[in-house]
Amino acid sequence: MNFVLDASVTLAWCFEDEGGDYAVEVLEALRASEAIVASLWPLEVANGLAVAERRGRLDAAACARFMELVLALPIAVDPVSRSLALTGSYGLAKARGLYAYDAAYLDLALRHGIPLATLDERLRVAAATEGVPLFGA
Repeated sequence: MNFVLDASVTLAWCFEDEGGDYAVEVLEALRASEAIVASLWPLEVANGLAVAERRGRLDAAACARFMELVLALPIAVDPVSRSLALTGSYGLAKARGLYAYDAAYLDLALRHGIPLATLDERLRVAAATEGVPLFGA
C-alpha cells in the first residue's frame, strides 16, 4: 500500500467544486500506486452518494458511473480486527478531538507507516501531530 485514502477525497472526485487539484493528484496517483482504506470507507462513500442524489447534486446514473469508477481503482479495504479498530480509533479520537470514523483513517496510516490523503482539516492537523505524513506534502 502506498497511502491511506479517506472518503473526503474519494467523494471530491464526484464534484468539480470540491477537492481541487489535490483530489485530482490523488486520483492520478492511483495509476501507479495502491491505496488502502478503513473498513467503513465503502459505507461513507455510499452515504455521500445517497445524500448527493437526495439533494439533487447527482442523479442515479451519475452515482452508478462513479461507483463503477471507484470499484475499478486499486483500493484495498483494511481487514483490521474489531478490537484493534475499536481501541485504535477510540484512542486517537479522544486524544486528537476527532470523530472515531475519521480517527480510523489516521490509525490505519499509523499502523502501516504510510501517508494519509484527506481533505478534512481537523484530520490533517491530527496527522501532523501524530507524525503521519500527508499525501503530496
